[in-house]
Amino acid sequence: MVYKTKLGDTWDIIAKSAYGDELYADFLMENNPKLIGIFVFGVGTEVFIPKLKEAETKKLPPWRR
Repeated sequence: MVYKTKLGDTWDIIAKSAYGDELYADFLMENNPKLIGIFVFGVGTEVFIPKLKEAETKKLPPWRR
């Protein structure tokens, strides 16, 4: 899936929108290395949103699962 950014989007905002939790911001950054230098996005940047696998969901602390 691809997310097209809105003006002012940040990694944590995109993670919250895509996965329901801003804690996945690191996961998004790891999967979008060409965009890693962007802190606040402009309009229309395409961010790849990979599906979460069981391994990624287990990175959360037990109380967050």
